[in-house]
Amino acid sequence: MRKLLLLLLATVPVMAFAQGFQVNLHGQKQIGMGHTGTGLLQDGASVLFNPGAVAMLPENYIQAGVSPLMFKSAFNPAGTNTVYNNSNKIATPFTAYAVWGPKNSFWKLGLGVYTPFGGLTDWGTSWTGKYSLESLDLKAIYIQPTISIKLADFMSIGGGFVYNRASVNLTRAIPLSNSAGADGQAQLSGDGKGYGWNAGVYFKTESGVTVGITHRSKVNTTIDAGNAVFTVPASVQANFPQPNTFSSGIPLPSTTSLGFGFYPTSKWTLAFDMNFVHWSVYKALAFDYAKNTAVLADTYSPRNYKDALDLRVGTEYKTTDKLALRLGGGFASTAVIDGYVTPEAPDANRYYLTAGLGYKLANHLDLDLSFEYENVSARKQTNIESQLSGTFRTNVYIPGLSLAYHW
Repeated sequence: MRKLLLLLLATVPVMAFAQGFQVNLHGQKQIGMGHTGTGLLQDGASVLFNPGAVAMLPENYIQAGVSPLMFKSAFNPAGTNTVYNNSNKIATPFTAYAVWGPKNSFWKLGLGVYTPFGGLTDWGTSWTGKYSLESLDLKAIYIQPTISIKLADFMSIGGGFVYNRASVNLTRAIPLSNSAGADGQAQLSGDGKGYGWNAGVYFKTESGVTVGITHRSKVNTTIDAGNAVFTVPASVQANFPQPNTFSSGIPLPSTTSLGFGFYPTSKWTLAFDMNFVHWSVYKALAFDYAKNTAVLADTYSPRNYKDALDLRVGTEYKTTDKLALRLGGGFASTAVIDGYVTPEAPDANRYYLTAGLGYKLANHLDLDLSFEYENVSARKQTNIESQLSGTFRTNVYIPGLSLAYHW
């Protein structure tokens, strides 16, 4: 039973902060252009994409958007023709930005509230991997006050403090049946917090090309006094003391980005971004339970993630003064090494295609729409801890909408 519990608890909810749960839905204009934005001046989303560009924005902004995310994943156990599908649930990553500064000033202030990590999935209570995961609801909300300063007509810098507020709720089955034959269940839930920063520089070259460089720091997020609730047969309840809590620390990785903007004509904008995500900081998961028994011990589970690369391209064409059309796409490498793929993050290398449009509803009011399709490569794996073996296939569909008021 000791081995059973170590396997059960070693991949608690924070495992979901893998590359597959790095949401990257930070602005509708940017999504429509393949998530490019580091080297562009577009709107208030520069607070996240490049704080250094904020001082160069010609107007002030208040904007908000939402990108409903539909995660469609299937699992085919090794040696069978059976296919299990996750339930149709919709996550709702959101963004909100504000940018303000006196007209023609050399500085601007910004505020961003956004969801860079998260996940919502439900595999049900009867699939073959129920002892690894039944359901997961994960949210990480970053709050970022920002200041940006224009050093010259061709160069500006900026940075912001980041406060992360995270929450998680995970359930999975325990292979201990009651008199009716029903499995036991573990429910792990809690709130966490962490701190970091985001800084960038933006400049215009003599050729007209714009360039941005940013670094979003690692955010060490701590979960204190998370609730661990175990529903098990009465004969073994003593091995699962209730109530019980756990604490843990989770390193959310830093990201270094380089972006370029090209302007062949007054109507066309082309962009390229490259992001380097420093997942190698994620070496292991360690959990400290307030109440231990011979079965329920503190855990240390190696992860040894690798750094990941994300390449993005996008374009915008302004058909009229009121209407802009956008297209983009990209490729993202996985951070999850062989042997560590789980139902919380059935991750693999992926490509994505995006489209969008912007329309001026009024002189100071913009409507932006976006759509993204992601294809995550099929990945056949045997998890080294749970021994769950089979092939994951995943597709993601993400529409999005935002409104921006600027003056």
